[in-house]
Amino acid sequence: MRTVEKPWGRDHLPAPFVAPHGMRIGEIWFEPTEQVSSLLVKYIFTSEKLSVQVHPDDAQAGALGEHDTGKEECWLVIDAEPGARLGIGFHQPLNAAAMRAAAMDGSIEDLLAWHPVQAGDFFYIPAGTVHAIGAGVSLIEIQQNSDITYRLYDYGRPRPLHLDKGIAVARGEPYDRALHRHLEPTGTVELARGPYFTAHRVEGTPDAELMAEYTGPVLVIPRRGEVEVSGDMIFPGECLAAADLSAVIFGPGSQSILVRAAP
Repeated sequence: MRTVEKPWGRDHLPAPFVAPHGMRIGEIWFEPTEQVSSLLVKYIFTSEKLSVQVHPDDAQAGALGEHDTGKEECWLVIDAEPGARLGIGFHQPLNAAAMRAAAMDGSIEDLLAWHPVQAGDFFYIPAGTVHAIGAGVSLIEIQQNSDITYRLYDYGRPRPLHLDKGIAVARGEPYDRALHRHLEPTGTVELARGPYFTAHRVEGTPDAELMAEYTGPVLVIPRRGEVEVSGDMIFPGECLAAADLSAVIFGPGSQSILVRAAP
């Protein structure tokens, strides 16, 4: 686990997290293991809006000369202050020239579709989707293990933008509403099934069908109760890789997120 300070982070975090005194924590990383090297899990905590940004897919990253894969991701909101929002996609279709002009004059922020959020909201974010995480949001991010981010607009902060590459990979289109849902507090549900990873939220021990699907390495993210992975107890706010689900014991009343890399 790696704790990352950010200017837009928070000094008070939702339970069970506690920010060290005097630190503004923006991210907590559960860095990839040899078992699941292609995926990265983060907790993200915001007190300010993050930049308007976009990520390439694998083919685009290669064509642009990046020494990394693309970045497809998904978000599960675990806490949200009143009025918290996520900017994902645009209200109306936008061509490359219009997007560049909006990024340069700052109006791109208003062209984004801002989605009010609460705990339990889930969004799948395909590569090429222009997005921005608003203030007052705490979420779990599951992503390809890639650090490629192209900033299109950053509210005047003194950080470089990446307009040429960002515009080249960005989709100037509305967000597909089918990729967003609100989860009830309990129940086993499939979260994501994409080209790079599959994720489920499970209550207690997975049923036989899920046990059969989750063969091989799996990431386990407890959300409630306790889970034992190869003899190690893990709790909400943690994440651990298991060789397979036979190495995992789900405690009574537990709720967990399971993630596996696509075959």
